[in-house]
Amino acid sequence: MKKSHDPFEEFPQDEVRSAIRSGVTQAKEQIDTPPTRMTNGKRKIVYALSSAAAIFGLLVGSSYYSPALASSLSQLPIIGSVFGNSDLIGLQQAQKNGLTNEIGETQTINGISVTLDEILYDQNNITIGLFIESDKELDEFYFGAGMDFTINGKFPAAASGSYGEEMLSPTTLTAIQEINVNEGLPEKFELGLMLHGNNGETWYFSTPVEKITDIHNIPVQHSQTVDGLTLTVKEMSISKTGVSIAYESLEEETDFDLSRGGNIEFVVVDQDGNEITGHSGGVTGERVKDKLQFRSNKQFDPIGSHVTELTITPYVVIPSAGGGMEIDEDGNEKELEYKGHTIQPVEFDSFKVKITN
Repeated sequence: MKKSHDPFEEFPQDEVRSAIRSGVTQAKEQIDTPPTRMTNGKRKIVYALSSAAAIFGLLVGSSYYSPALASSLSQLPIIGSVFGNSDLIGLQQAQKNGLTNEIGETQTINGISVTLDEILYDQNNITIGLFIESDKELDEFYFGAGMDFTINGKFPAAASGSYGEEMLSPTTLTAIQEINVNEGLPEKFELGLMLHGNNGETWYFSTPVEKITDIHNIPVQHSQTVDGLTLTVKEMSISKTGVSIAYESLEEETDFDLSRGGNIEFVVVDQDGNEITGHSGGVTGERVKDKLQFRSNKQFDPIGSHVTELTITPYVVIPSAGGGMEIDEDGNEKELEYKGHTIQPVEFDSFKVKITN
């Protein structure tokens, strides 16, 4: 691993960690065991379904263990950059082009050393690489669904993402966590991270992060309505780390278990017919009067300078399983059954986006 250094030489880490702990205490009043739903129409919610979309919800405590991320770590050596040795092209490019924040801070609790290796903050994702060593064998899912996080000492209104890890040996593993905040994320901020172990351990980290530069934003504003579901692709963002598609949906449905707007994905093909590999992306949603509104940024591999046009085809992934827990304003819980088998498919039209330099 990289040589460890202290990232807090000029930063009041005690105050920040105090803010993190305060945020945790406040958040406990709003969250419960994953996955959950909130019925208050004014509250934003994040929910998880068994589909291609990887979801990691900090506000309501839902989470998703990402096999894709775990697979990307399967060839990692014990020594080296977590991102550089991942088979995710965007992370490789970020590390190669010096776009990551190399942290290298290690904390050890109960014989378990957690190293915050590096962080990437691109157009809409915060990606975190971890290296973990233990004196004793670690159980599977010892760290659950990954880290909780704060932005400038506060929990975001809503967030999503995914977490994946790879056991290199019974006592060593690497992990990658993706965090997606769709609204109000500043260009630079103090990122607080909390990783919890099965035996009650908590590793706290805090580090400044800043968005990469040279991001090309292309306004799209394409909208279409099919069977009561309105999809609006607002913009496309392109950088050396990848392509992202920002969309919003509005649906004439009030039951989250029957909604389709949160399960929208895209097939992206360039002018030569080459498909751009997608990596999904988290989704946040809320009730707006008698409708459901979702927002997301879908992630794709980087594209070369030869690409001049992309054809985008939206589609809906119907989950094969699901369910969860609903919590009302009084804290009463209600188990939710899986209703995915009643969701009707949607056929959207393809559209094209010109890539301008």
